[in-house]
Amino acid sequence: FGMRALLALRLEKNFPTWFRELRPIYGPFEAGMDRFIRLDKPDFIGKAAAVEEHKSGGTLRRVSMIVEATDADVLGDEPIWHGNKVIGWVTSGGYAHYVDKSLAQGYVPKEIANDLGHGSFAIEIMGELRKATIITDPLFDPEGKRMRA
Repeated sequence: FGMRALLALRLEKNFPTWFRELRPIYGPFEAGMDRFIRLDKPDFIGKAAAVEEHKSGGTLRRVSMIVEATDADVLGDEPIWHGNKVIGWVTSGGYAHYVDKSLAQGYVPKEIANDLGHGSFAIEIMGELRKATIITDPLFDPEGKRMRA
């Protein structure tokens, strides 16, 4: 069960994980990993694609959300709704024990990734739409002080 605890903790910190949020189909700027990309380095594998994505901004954004779930949490691959349209998908999620909330990460079009209104999105969980709100900061230790203590 230690792995499940680590997965819940990373959701509280808005950390992505490999093969869920970080996959070859998502660019580093779409995934929010731009702080780790140095485009001024000498040539490296994938540099041309990274430069192009940096210029265009990509098409998607990885977002973290608080989900108003009841007795079931998201797991991954659930549709994300905005209005009456499916606009994205959940990559991972679950119950975060420390903050006592249901959390999800997923990808949405970059044009609407800044819609921070309460309940602006919905995630379909077991056939029911549950309100979801994008969060921009980690719910646990937002400044990273505890992590570095």
